[in-house]
Amino acid sequence: MRVVVVGATGNVGTSTVQALAADPAITSIRGLARRRPELEIDKTEWAVADVRGTDLVPHFRGADAVVHLAWLFQPTHAPMTTWRANVIGSSRVFAAVGEAGVPALVYSSSVGAYSPGPKDRAVAETWPTHGWPAASYGREKSYVERLLDIFQAEHPECRVARLRPGFIFKREAAAEQRRLFAGPFLPGQLVRPGLIPVVPDIPGLRFQALHSADAGQAFRLAVTDEDARGAYNIAAEPVIGVDELAELLKARKLSLPARGARAALRAAWTLGMVPASPDLLDLALHIPVMDTSRARAELGWAPEHTSMDAMRAFLGGLRSGAGMATPPLAPETSGPFRLRELLTGVGRRP
Repeated sequence: MRVVVVGATGNVGTSTVQALAADPAITSIRGLARRRPELEIDKTEWAVADVRGTDLVPHFRGADAVVHLAWLFQPTHAPMTTWRANVIGSSRVFAAVGEAGVPALVYSSSVGAYSPGPKDRAVAETWPTHGWPAASYGREKSYVERLLDIFQAEHPECRVARLRPGFIFKREAAAEQRRLFAGPFLPGQLVRPGLIPVVPDIPGLRFQALHSADAGQAFRLAVTDEDARGAYNIAAEPVIGVDELAELLKARKLSLPARGARAALRAAWTLGMVPASPDLLDLALHIPVMDTSRARAELGWAPEHTSMDAMRAFLGGLRSGAGMATPPLAPETSGPFRLRELLTGVGRRP
């Protein structure tokens, strides 16, 4: 079985390629990325491609499945840039899959595609996917779900599966995620239990997480299971709230209204101190808790790591400066003294 992975060098991409490479049913993998990595993975060849402009059809011809993972999170100050990469880029991926006659498409959606929902009970894949419209991430994930609906209607011969994972972490992705969301001023070595005195107790702060290796296995199963179709929620237990964060960091809880937390984040974002926009906080506070029973029952997916394991791996990676030999994950991508991050205006420019 020949598989093409679009966006193969990031947090989820590297884990997906590794999971596919370990499967005897997979004979070859083509990993597409904007920048060629130094990483070597069995059965895998790398090719440089950008979903915004590269002719993808030649890369897809002859493939048994395409996995679309590519996503641009920054710059949050330039939403048209992320729209061109994420929405227009995804539409180009889907069109190329259809033109190349690929029999299976697996797409990485997100819990961020869901409309606001409950935190005290889990919702199934039938929950509306209109996103949180104020956040670029929610708008784009929701819009791409509609593009995928159109693709399915126009290409019934193609098997389509969409996975909607929670927040995905691993040790080797810590440098990338710090760059994308916390920015250059976070001292990673100080993010350790006992050194952070308090965690904010914000109403609605409950989210689901999973380890990147478990996400990679979910994508592998969606590729190799010929009956895998439709949407699958992907997340590990437990749901992480303030109590769990306080346990991880050995910190006290400090009550903080959502309005105050948002105002503080907006000030930091506006001043160029952090790249994560306050709209992302709103999205995190409004997304529902997902029911993952369909993926477990029909895909046979079972995470090997708890959500707390995934968070501990991420925090350990922050402290140690962990990474991998790909441009998104390599700590040196930040430049000396994180100079490259500062030169992008911390979320203002690509």
